[in-house]
Amino acid sequence: MRVYLDNNATTIVDPSVKELMDPFFCQMYGNPNSLHQFGSETHPALKMAMDQIYNSINANDKDDVVVTSCATESNNWVIKGVYFDKIKNGDKNHIITSSVEHPSVISACKFLETQGVKVTYLPVNDEGVIEIEDLKKAINDKTALVSIMWANNETGMLFPIKEISEICKEYGVLFHSDGVQAIGKVKVNVQDAGVDFLSFSAHKFHGPKGVGGLYIKNSEALTPLLHGGEHMGGRRSGTLNVAGIVGMGKAIEMADKYIDYEYKEVRRLRDKLEDALVKIDDVFVVGKKEHRVPNTILASIKGVEGEGMLWDLNKYGIAASTGSACASEALESNPVMEAIGAEADLAHTALRLSLSRFTTEKEIDYAIEHIKQAIKRLRAISSTYAYAPTNHKSEL
Repeated sequence: MRVYLDNNATTIVDPSVKELMDPFFCQMYGNPNSLHQFGSETHPALKMAMDQIYNSINANDKDDVVVTSCATESNNWVIKGVYFDKIKNGDKNHIITSSVEHPSVISACKFLETQGVKVTYLPVNDEGVIEIEDLKKAINDKTALVSIMWANNETGMLFPIKEISEICKEYGVLFHSDGVQAIGKVKVNVQDAGVDFLSFSAHKFHGPKGVGGLYIKNSEALTPLLHGGEHMGGRRSGTLNVAGIVGMGKAIEMADKYIDYEYKEVRRLRDKLEDALVKIDDVFVVGKKEHRVPNTILASIKGVEGEGMLWDLNKYGIAASTGSACASEALESNPVMEAIGAEADLAHTALRLSLSRFTTEKEIDYAIEHIKQAIKRLRAISSTYAYAPTNHKSEL
């Protein structure tokens, strides 16, 4: 049996999404910027896809949604664009982010530090979320941008987006949120949230890889990351990925349609898996269930190296992760576990399990059985950790 529990890394393409994309590979394959029929016949599908994206996140006619290759590009574009618009050519020199952002945000901020930008990396509490008071203390009249994720890719913890946006508005500071792990799991309404920028990637909500987007409130000016032709209104040059855009439009519409299913059924299966795990001695889960997106568990299993657990589960067809897929080849302690103050012997034991609307009860039952067996087996054979049971706690 094969069980895929790594949906925060990427998701299966919904069959209805693939079906809609298929004609744009070998039939309607023209460049939409061409004047001939091969190009123009793609326009209705592109318009429909963009309408689906706008409607799903509640963007309005004054706003702009620009198609990118992925959220990494979108994140880089916002951070570096604000640098050129507000810092390099302005009187501001400060950016605020969190210590648990996706590597594409952290790395972009680290790069800007080499250009003289001051960056504040807000700490997180023991649930992995920033404290609003820390943001209030850090923000000032030199702050150009606050970039805080909507939901953490490893813990699934939700951040207080609306409160953050209100503080940013009070100080006249632009607010960007990496919404990759939120869309399709919780309702994302950009008007209610008050964000100025929102990044997303189609492959996180059952769309194709290689296409994402950036929401820009009130069509805010933002120096392009890619220069060239006049694609996407001159904001992002490069021939449009028609099949990808069509797929992303359908996928985000489907994600919005199934949001109640995520809240109820996916959450129920996640809770069933989590409840079984925390009954095992010395298994800890980061954050309260009600503070997370419905599909995610980040567990630490004392006495079991995360990588060892992944290899063991993989032998039985179960896919999981030790954390962010972008850092999965770096056999180091989990940075989020370190950020929340986990003890050193737990920071190496993180296991991320993330479900989707395609996850079944049978798969969860199978995963529970084999995770239990793997824990018992790996604790017994461990030669690098002298495991000794401690007082059991279910949450970090």
